[in-house]
Amino acid sequence: MTDHSHRTGAPRDTEADTEVEPDAEVGTVAGSHADTDAEADAGLRGRWHDTLLAARAGAEGPDPLPYAENLLARWAEPQRRYHSTAHLRAVLDHVDTLAAHADDVQAVQLAAWFHDAVYRPDRSENEERSAALAERALTEAGVPDAVVAEVARLVRLTVTHAPAEGDRNGEVLCDADLAVLAGGPQEYAAYAARVRDEYGFVPDDAFREGRAAVLRQLLDLPRLFRTPYGAAEWEERARHNLATELELLTSSAPG
Repeated sequence: MTDHSHRTGAPRDTEADTEVEPDAEVGTVAGSHADTDAEADAGLRGRWHDTLLAARAGAEGPDPLPYAENLLARWAEPQRRYHSTAHLRAVLDHVDTLAAHADDVQAVQLAAWFHDAVYRPDRSENEERSAALAERALTEAGVPDAVVAEVARLVRLTVTHAPAEGDRNGEVLCDADLAVLAGGPQEYAAYAARVRDEYGFVPDDAFREGRAAVLRQLLDLPRLFRTPYGAAEWEERARHNLATELELLTSSAPG
C-alpha cells in the first residue's frame, strides 16, 4: 500500500531491492523516545501475532515474531517520513474502524502490514515489490494460498486506489490508506509536511507541479472513499483539505 496523494513524478530507480528474509537479523531503532516507540512496537507485534494466527485458521506454521520484527524494521527505515510505522498503525486502526465492511478482515489487515513494506520515494515499483514480499513471506509463514493471493492483490490495488464495484476488501484497504486526507487542519498540515520531507530530493518547483497535478486528479474523482463510513465521515473533509492544499501550492508558485 502507497498513498498516491503524494506522487510527485520523482525519477524511477530500477536498482533491485535488497531482499531481507523474514528470519534475518534486524537492528533496533534508537532515540530519546525509545520507551514510547517500544510500547507502540510491542502493540504492533501483538496485532501481527493475532492476525497471522487467525489467517492460518488453525494450521501449523513458524513463529510469527521474526516476521513482525522484519516488517517493523522495514517500516522504520530512515528514508521514510510519512510512510513510517506511524502510518502503519494509522492504517491498521482505520481498517479496524471499517472491519464490518470487509469480506475477509484478516486478509485486509495483512495487506495493511505489507502495503508499503518495500518503500523508496524515488522508485515506482514499491507496490509490486511489496506484493511480492507478501507472497514469499506469508507462504513461508503458513498462510493458505488463497489468502496469500488476496493479500497480494490488495497490495497491488494500492497503485490506483480504485477497487472495483463490490470489492469490499479493496474498499476497506483503500479507504483506510487514504483516511489521512480527512484529518483535522493541523493533522493534515503535518501529513503534507512529512510528504514534502520524504521527497526532499525533488526541487521545490518540480514538487509543487507534481503535487498539484495529483491533488487535481484526486479532486476530479467522483468519490475518494468507497465504504459507507468513509463516504459519510471522511469525503467532505478530505476534499476540503485537498482543495486548501492545492490553493496554497498554486498561490505560492513563483509569478
